[in-house]
Amino acid sequence: MARIQILELPTVYRANGDDETPFAVVIDQADEETFQRFAYGEHDALKAALGARAVLVFADTIEIPANEVTVADGQTVQLRVEPDFTTFREKLENEVRAAQARLSQAVTSR
Repeated sequence: MARIQILELPTVYRANGDDETPFAVVIDQADEETFQRFAYGEHDALKAALGARAVLVFADTIEIPANEVTVADGQTVQLRVEPDFTTFREKLENEVRAAQARLSQAVTSR
């Protein structure tokens, strides 16, 4: 299964203080189907949707050194960012309740 990684590019500093840290999306361990999808322009849509500078696709495993941290004793630690859905469920339930209340009010007011 393909992996997706982020390759942070050098920060662009602007005089107005509107600095930007561009990035590239790296997809490695890609199968033939993934290659074909990106060969026909799907990378442009992904770049636009994410705001990435580039989308790079590889069949091999690509390890990005910036995604690793070496601690004092020489051990290497890999960082992986995972979404935190603890508040997502609560927010979704609140939105569902609000929508149900609006629907109930609309039905009873007729």
